[in-house]
Amino acid sequence: MSEWKGKTALVTGASYGIGEAFAEKLAAVGANLILTARSLDRLSTLANNLRARHGVEVTVIGADLGRPDAPAEIFRVTETKGLQVDLLINNAGFGAVGDFADLPLTRQLEIVQVNVNALVALSHLYLQPMIERRMGAIIQVASTASFQGVPYMTIYAATKAFVLGFSEGLWGECKEYGVRVLALCPGPTATHFQVVAGTAQLRNPQKMQTPEEVVEVGLRALENGRGVAVSGFSNRVMVAAERLVPRSLVTQAAARMFRPFSTRAKLSGQT
Repeated sequence: MSEWKGKTALVTGASYGIGEAFAEKLAAVGANLILTARSLDRLSTLANNLRARHGVEVTVIGADLGRPDAPAEIFRVTETKGLQVDLLINNAGFGAVGDFADLPLTRQLEIVQVNVNALVALSHLYLQPMIERRMGAIIQVASTASFQGVPYMTIYAATKAFVLGFSEGLWGECKEYGVRVLALCPGPTATHFQVVAGTAQLRNPQKMQTPEEVVEVGLRALENGRGVAVSGFSNRVMVAAERLVPRSLVTQAAARMFRPFSTRAKLSGQT
């Protein structure tokens, strides 16, 4: 991964989990960083630690990708500072567990804004100069949920399915320009995502990958020019197996796994 030494990577959602792990790994190999997230205090602390330990340049941009104007503002800041983004990592994203009809619509539209709209906007803004230079790379953090419908995480899975298809299309478009695009599809990972989405009680932490494991898979797959990478052997087996059985069975299995206790009580007639 020495190719990133002295280059600059922009990481969204860098204050926790996979985004933070990307920042740590890239700084360790000598990459300069642009870190963005809503948690400006956490970003600043992370940036100071990375500067002290690895001697790299770290720029912090506080931004809420739930706002439609945030991607353009991030791009404006990097352009104003003369920062060339060699690697864009669209990691920011979140989900929510519950019945689609019961979850607040504003919350679900915010998921679409962050997971899809902001990702598309940032990809478009930074891809153009990469194509002009005939050099650059984009990692889009998707999910194993990209390959199936997931009841009770319906919007999240749908947005990640978009990310997968979008990234595969870009991979095909950009190869001839020397720009690599990767859809990184982790399964359950021990991150802050579990708390935000409300899945913490639905998962056995021992079955989760670490963010560092996911990052390692992603950077190696990008290095090898792959368009899609599923992180973790068991996750790869699961994705392969899903293609061999009817989609309805896969969806029913996911429903049993993610059905909230409130929904179970409602279905059984309890109050």
